[in-house]
Amino acid sequence: MSSAAERSGRAMTGEERRRYARQLLLPGFGSAGQDALIAARVLVIGAGGLGSVTAPYLAAAGVGTIGIVDDDVVDESNLQRQLLHDTASVGMPKVASAAARLLALNPLVRVETHPVRLDAANAVELIGSYDLVVDGADNFATRYVVADAAALTGRPHVWGSILRFDGQVSVWWPPHGPCYRCVFPAAPPEGSVASCAEAGVFGSLCAAIGSVQASEAIKLLSGLGEPLIGRLLVHDALAATWSTVAVRANPQCALCGDHRTITAPVSAPEVVADQSRPRLDVTGLVTALSDPETLLVDVREPAEWATGVIAGARLIALGDLAAAGLPRDRRLVLYCAAGGRSARGVATLSDLGYRSVTDLAGGITAWAAERPIVAPTG
Repeated sequence: MSSAAERSGRAMTGEERRRYARQLLLPGFGSAGQDALIAARVLVIGAGGLGSVTAPYLAAAGVGTIGIVDDDVVDESNLQRQLLHDTASVGMPKVASAAARLLALNPLVRVETHPVRLDAANAVELIGSYDLVVDGADNFATRYVVADAAALTGRPHVWGSILRFDGQVSVWWPPHGPCYRCVFPAAPPEGSVASCAEAGVFGSLCAAIGSVQASEAIKLLSGLGEPLIGRLLVHDALAATWSTVAVRANPQCALCGDHRTITAPVSAPEVVADQSRPRLDVTGLVTALSDPETLLVDVREPAEWATGVIAGARLIALGDLAAAGLPRDRRLVLYCAAGGRSARGVATLSDLGYRSVTDLAGGITAWAAERPIVAPTG
């Protein structure tokens, strides 16, 4: 990462030498490595589970400028894993909460906040103004935009992904190695992969994956060690295993191959509820269930169903919905964990000609905040 190192035109202060003393002792790192970190600019995508780990370690190590992109606010459900935030932060913009915590940890660094959603329109400008991007996004739309912008601007892309008990990390950086699209050319079909909001996430998994991302970023910036270029690191937290899979550049890759066709970031489709179709809130569902003609359908997976349900629901996983033969003469109300899969289910049934179908906004998560859930029967 010579671009960062070349900007280091001043000697470290005494305060910096005291703060980074243990790091300066590392073989192969020393003053040159620390100078490179101080001069570096790193963009962290997301101040959530992974960003809560990567950003503090980057700040503590002395990365001179840390940018944080996130358009969300802190929710109480974040606190199980997003340790940048605390109870007093609930309701605050995540970037503001994150900046306060990072500066309290190390006032010698600069924090730049970007309270926006990274998209195809702003990604190249944002990522291009930093030396390296650390991707902690929790959705495919953002991941593909980050991948495209990083490859198009030549920035190293330190990527991490978590779901339930599993995590993955790699460094994408053509032409030194493959880009994200070399290995994952396109997003999976809608509904085939649940989000963390729908499937859950093991809180400490964020620490395992995020700390590897931070290490990879520091290695790249300082020139220390061998980065995860051309290798995919896979972690199974339940089995306590780590494995490495070799990955290669694809000459036919649309983003970095010999005949590339992607010249600007392209977002993977992100599923959103059709705003023309009204959704029920918890109170609306209570009213609907007072009508015996309402059929309540849980479109989660059996393992999720086993953790608790809304009383009276029938389990039909989203992938089985189209072939379930649901009655057309009853009002159908679908729900899932947080509302994403149920919205897709409504669209599926509507396309099949069902006229009286809606879903619960916020899913069983919203219901459980106001009403009891029960053990499944049958």
